[in-house]
Amino acid sequence: MKIDYLFGVVVLLIGLFMGSCNPNKVRESNDTFLEFSVDTLSFDTVFTTLGSATRSFKVYNPYDEIVNVSNIRLENLTANFFRLNIDGNAVNSDSDIEILPNDSIYIFAEVTIDPDAPLSSSPFVIEDRISFETNGNTQDILLLAWGQNANYIPNSSNKGGQALLSCDFGSVTWDDEKPYVIYGILFIDSCELVIPEGADIYVHGGIAISDENIPFNDGIIVVLKDGKLTVDGTALNPVTIQGDRLEPGFDNVPGQWGGIILSNETKGSTFRHTTIKNSIVGIRVDSLAETELYSCQFLNQSANGLLGFHAGTVYAENSLFANSGSSAVSLQYGGQYAFNYCTMASFNAGNSSLSASNFRCTEPTCLGPKLYNPISMNFNNCLVNGDQVDQIIFVDGTEEAGDFTYSFDHCVVQIEELLESQSFANFFNFCTACENVGLEDTILLDPFGGIYSLDTMSLARDFGIPINGITDDILGNMRDAVMPDVGCFEFN
Repeated sequence: MKIDYLFGVVVLLIGLFMGSCNPNKVRESNDTFLEFSVDTLSFDTVFTTLGSATRSFKVYNPYDEIVNVSNIRLENLTANFFRLNIDGNAVNSDSDIEILPNDSIYIFAEVTIDPDAPLSSSPFVIEDRISFETNGNTQDILLLAWGQNANYIPNSSNKGGQALLSCDFGSVTWDDEKPYVIYGILFIDSCELVIPEGADIYVHGGIAISDENIPFNDGIIVVLKDGKLTVDGTALNPVTIQGDRLEPGFDNVPGQWGGIILSNETKGSTFRHTTIKNSIVGIRVDSLAETELYSCQFLNQSANGLLGFHAGTVYAENSLFANSGSSAVSLQYGGQYAFNYCTMASFNAGNSSLSASNFRCTEPTCLGPKLYNPISMNFNNCLVNGDQVDQIIFVDGTEEAGDFTYSFDHCVVQIEELLESQSFANFFNFCTACENVGLEDTILLDPFGGIYSLDTMSLARDFGIPINGITDDILGNMRDAVMPDVGCFEFN
């Protein structure tokens, strides 16, 4: 009798256990998540001829019940580069895929690329996603391939990563005929990186996630204290540094990559005939860093074309700063700056072309203590123009003599409200032979269309004075020897 009783208890327990682990039961909980053998499926082949590559990964059901994946689909973010095979079916989308308890299925992905196709149809970096929907939850796997035969720096799998370029205080020249694509964050230290005329440099940007699960903007060139960046473009063969999204519709999209940072105490970096476009910041010049800009163009930045910060030193000549989401030129927390024959233009953005201050806030509301540093600025034969009433914003945080000094000589400016402030009511005492224009004046040919050369009737024509050593404009056109035009373009 006792044996029968024990046998009954055992049978009951086995029944309960088997009922709770029923392999035929479908899991319906909304906390159901799949597991994957990879989070990014990379096609690390760099194609040199038309070809295909196939990669695979596993999708795991970690539960003791059947999991029904309601949908698996290729997002098709790019133009039909990828094809899928889902659990044996050659389809790019499938529904109601059952994965048995503690089992898995395979997903195969194939990519076909023609590296000789134009960049508009075969970008450097090709991305797509496979989306999985399970019990109301969505999970993604990134597909990543490289569509062009290029120099990938440091390699083609450094998204969100860091790389160091160092050469024992020597120099490295990027003179390969293939373009260079910077992938991640590149630090230049104990080395001079030389970029010769005609080079095309592309930077892969976007949002990346740090090891601490913090999102950040990817695609940055950082020059450290013992590093130097020398860009030697010419009028006939300029250098372009831009994002790598060259498909139709991306040509003038700002904020595609982080920008160039000249970090603390960096000396000697120079840029000649260089176009920097579609970044967040064009060049940031940090504390005690120095740089020189000759015939450069800063276009389509989501923040600033040039950001000088905390005692930076910048000399700019024949350069264009235009179409920024914030001030085209922003000089903050002090520094020493000189601009000759430069154009600063803000259209379509509702912001100023030029802003400057001699302080920085120590907390977000700027109501607490501030830090101060003197600022000195000189502008000669410069043009400051835009579609808002005031194109110059100056803020003097100390109002102490010598902490905020500036001079304009033979410049075309656009101010109104600035003259109403106590600190800058005497602005024109420091603006020799300046012309103050308004919204009704047509200065540039077609700034809303991205053409910043002078209009036929522009007040900037023949308004400048010769500056020793500067005989050409940004395009290499000869300037008038007696009455040159104001701004980076000489009227032709």
